[in-house]
Amino acid sequence: MPRFLYFAYGSNLLAERIAARCPSATPKGVVSVAGWRLAFQAKSFDGSGKATLIRAGDGDVVHGRLYEIGQGERDALDHAEGADRDPPVYLRHDDFRVVDADGTVIDGVSVYLASDETPALAPWDWYRALIVAGGMQAGLPAGTVAATAVTPALPDPLPNRRSRREALAVLDGAGFSELARACGGGTSVAANDGAATPAAVDAAAEQAVAEAISAS
Repeated sequence: MPRFLYFAYGSNLLAERIAARCPSATPKGVVSVAGWRLAFQAKSFDGSGKATLIRAGDGDVVHGRLYEIGQGERDALDHAEGADRDPPVYLRHDDFRVVDADGTVIDGVSVYLASDETPALAPWDWYRALIVAGGMQAGLPAGTVAATAVTPALPDPLPNRRSRREALAVLDGAGFSELARACGGGTSVAANDGAATPAAVDAAAEQAVAEAISAS
């Protein structure tokens, strides 16, 4: 089956997250791209801020995870990223260039970038938790994960939102129950407990990152 390369820098860093969308996705390692930075400036249909890459200085670097995915699942990924919406949340670019840990340049990589950059947006806490968990799982630099962990986030005003419930289940199943519980989910929290405070999310995220750094 023909396959394509995909650069994940947001919630799809978490292997279990992208596997639910593209079962054939295979992690190929950590890669980076210079001259860009991560920002939550992609306006989701739910009003929250989703991750995107924006142009930055030569010294700025974004680390992410490279996946190889079956060509037959490209439409599913487009749908998951809102590239097929009108208007689209993201636009897919198939000519991205990344660099692997050995310094090898990899061309022709697919990446999703915001169709419009909207400043002053904040992500939901569960979305930020997915990125933190994915960064830890992928082995991104500790500083990168820590920077995401302390990015201001908001509790989802709709605790029963399907995307929220799915995200918390993925976090729990992937072994990040502490992050799920901080967002009002996890195996030890009742379904109707609601969202935790932003401070609780920050504390859990920072603790998880601190533990990852100390273990490295």
